[in-house]
Amino acid sequence: MANDNAAVIGKTKRSTDKMIDDAIAQQNGWMARRRNFTRRFLKSLNGFSKSEEKVVVEKKQSRQDEEQNKRSVLREYWFPILCAIIVLFIAIWVAFIRTTHTQSIVVLNNDKIIQQEQRKVKKRTPVPTDTPTFDIVRIRRDGMLVVAGRWLPNRSVSIKINGKIVATEQTNSGGEFSYAPKQGLKPGNYTLSLVGVDSGKLSRDNVFLYVSDTEYKNSVSLLMTPKGSKILQAPRVLTDSDLAISKIDYLDTGRIVVTGTALPRLRVSMVFDGNDIGFARVSDYKNFGLGADVGELKAGEKHTLSVRLHDVNGRTIAEKKHEFVMPEMTGDNDTFYTVRRGDCLWVIARNFLRRGVLFSIIAERNAIENPDLIFPKQLLQIPTKK
Repeated sequence: MANDNAAVIGKTKRSTDKMIDDAIAQQNGWMARRRNFTRRFLKSLNGFSKSEEKVVVEKKQSRQDEEQNKRSVLREYWFPILCAIIVLFIAIWVAFIRTTHTQSIVVLNNDKIIQQEQRKVKKRTPVPTDTPTFDIVRIRRDGMLVVAGRWLPNRSVSIKINGKIVATEQTNSGGEFSYAPKQGLKPGNYTLSLVGVDSGKLSRDNVFLYVSDTEYKNSVSLLMTPKGSKILQAPRVLTDSDLAISKIDYLDTGRIVVTGTALPRLRVSMVFDGNDIGFARVSDYKNFGLGADVGELKAGEKHTLSVRLHDVNGRTIAEKKHEFVMPEMTGDNDTFYTVRRGDCLWVIARNFLRRGVLFSIIAERNAIENPDLIFPKQLLQIPTKK
């Protein structure tokens, strides 16, 4: 009996152990599947995050590559691009801004009109102006005067020379007119202006004309505007008479004064021993005076003095050079000056005494009651004592 109970108990124990082992095995299998599922999920999640990061990196790299390509293109093709932009601006300027001109000159010869030069204008009709204006004033090869300008279309405009009306011309539909007298002008200085016949409008700008007594090439024509002068005809070939030094004074004050003649309204400059020391403007009567401080010059020293004539563009067109050995000073306290046409005491005082306001000293020394009234060829005593 006892043996039978032991057999039953042992059987029950084995059955329980098996159940426990099965449960443990089942739980282990479930845990293994769970681990595998978790591992696969985490692996797939990690792969997804890596792919997203890879996409972001690829996009960023693509943008960097595009920017790099753009910079490379600019570095390689900047010069052609710049040239294309410049050409484009030039094309716009030529097409819409630049105004081309042609010169139109009509000359009367034995009552026959000869077209010699034509002035290029815009294809459209020029915009009328309120006041008559000059385009050309020049002396031709044959010594004849040629004037061309513009005003309102189909209107009458008069040409005045030295304040006197010499001719009246009709403007065409484009507002242009021309004038050429049958006889040439005598050598000398002239002032030209315009006046509208119907309205009495005066030209805003006048023209100063110098007719040379040598050749037409030395004649000068200047358009005088409120902003300054503009050259219409410049001298080409000069002769010795177009620039001449008449007198050189060295004062015991260390100042040198040069007087002479040159083409009117041009500029002269003085160079002493290679140094520019001053400039002056030639008067309408071809006279100039120029004074500058050079310091004390010792007797026996060699020096070089040059006077240069410049056109309105500043170019040197003539030069007179004078080399000299400084002589002994005479000890005189005064020097003398002969008044020339167009002179005034202010300019004379500025040249000799450094300051124009000292003109009263010259007037007092020469007993001049009216300082504004001096005469050509009048001999003036200039006090130059230190």
